[in-house]
Amino acid sequence: MEIKDFCLLIIDMQYAFLDKSSPLFVDDGPSIVENIEKILQFFRSKDFPRIFIKRVHRLNGVDIERERIDLLKENNLLVEGSKSIEIIEELKPLSNEIVVIKKRYSSFFHTELDLILRRMNVRTLILTGVQTPNCIRATAIDAISLDYECIVVEDGTASKSSEIQRANLTDMGSMGIRITDTNNLISLLSE
Repeated sequence: MEIKDFCLLIIDMQYAFLDKSSPLFVDDGPSIVENIEKILQFFRSKDFPRIFIKRVHRLNGVDIERERIDLLKENNLLVEGSKSIEIIEELKPLSNEIVVIKKRYSSFFHTELDLILRRMNVRTLILTGVQTPNCIRATAIDAISLDYECIVVEDGTASKSSEIQRANLTDMGSMGIRITDTNNLISLLSE
């Protein structure tokens, strides 16, 4: 598998999803931090393109989807000014790295991501982060709909359970989204 004109996306690796006390905690989320950190360090060492995606809503909740507005507002989750919007310390973006703010599951929906990627001449996206059935999957489907090649790092993404993770990876694989692991990805990009 040859990978050309690629960019790493690190999606929603925020305290809202990785703090055990959060109602949005992704059970398998902490297990992928080390792998994403390994990929990120590799990308930084080669100065390969990388973009952080994070979810942030206005305090008044006007841009939160109706189904979750009460949960997020009552728990001060994913709203401006709360610690929950911060990317975890291990993966904190450097000052020169791009951070895209999203309001919905897909990293493309009403964001500038597509414009940035096209300006960077990116053709292949490498997806890491949480949560596989929601934000990873929505981003992957929008990516292939926009004619990007898409790779999901299976041990760099997480779900609420291993069963949900496997089912979503299998289904995305059947759509033509490539699935690989951290070591194989780094090996491929080192060639």
